[in-house]
Amino acid sequence: MANLPEHLKYTAAHAWVLDHADGTVSVGITDHAQETLGDLVFVELPAIGAHVAAEAQIAVVESVKSASDVYAPLSGTVTEINTAVVDNPELVNQDAYAAWLFKLRLDDPAELEQLLSAAAYLNTTT
Repeated sequence: MANLPEHLKYTAAHAWVLDHADGTVSVGITDHAQETLGDLVFVELPAIGAHVAAEAQIAVVESVKSASDVYAPLSGTVTEINTAVVDNPELVNQDAYAAWLFKLRLDDPAELEQLLSAAAYLNTTT
């Protein structure tokens, strides 16, 4: 798995998290997840303003062969969604780490410490 940016944090449920260091994060699915799913055809994102608990189902990504729930990596409030991936789900297949799904304002930034490093995430996929 060559495409695993070191500056991101990860979850065992195949989400990545970019910490903006201002109490907000961007969240997407990993390259491993999009490769496993195949060509995405549909993305359902949460409503802006929705509050979510860590590990709760927050979004859905569907490919030609299956659908998969996306789980919130951290607790917080949705502040923004990436409408480009709703309109063009294949953007996630083209670059999973550029095609973020949603942004959260964190309830507790200390939760970031519970996420996996790139190396630890890699161990969950092998």
